[in-house]
Amino acid sequence: MDEGRIAEGKMRRLTGAAFGRTELAIYLVLSVLLAATALGALASAAKHLWDALAHWAVTTEAPRVLNELLVVLMAVEIMNTVRLSIRAHMLVIEPFLVVGLIASIRRILVITLEAATLTKEGQWTGPSASAVFRASMIELGLLGLLVLVLVFAITLLRRYAPVSTDR
Repeated sequence: MDEGRIAEGKMRRLTGAAFGRTELAIYLVLSVLLAATALGALASAAKHLWDALAHWAVTTEAPRVLNELLVVLMAVEIMNTVRLSIRAHMLVIEPFLVVGLIASIRRILVITLEAATLTKEGQWTGPSASAVFRASMIELGLLGLLVLVLVFAITLLRRYAPVSTDR
């Protein structure tokens, strides 16, 4: 009977170790892909900015460059989340909230920059303009509410979360 328990325990350890190695391999591949994404988006943003400077079109290209730079920031934050998950061997919640906050702010900035571009170009005329404006304002309101909820959640998490010694 003891031999059966020993064999079962050994099998559980081996299975757990195999899953642990698989998880680590997936995290490593994910990290490489996220790094490639961040570097590609950074290079693309730099190229768009360089082209905009060369053609004196920084104002029209600013939304695109800002959008790509915020994608880079999100990718870096996700890489940080993966790194923390590898080190702690558990899912860490706060970095996901930070990524959500960055994504929400990114979308708010993109909407406002697109609206500013449309108003400068005089494209806010006609019946469809009021529908676009209404939809944009609803989305901005919901995103603003989401930002407040995420900031509140991060504040609560930092205030009441147990202190980790891994960092």
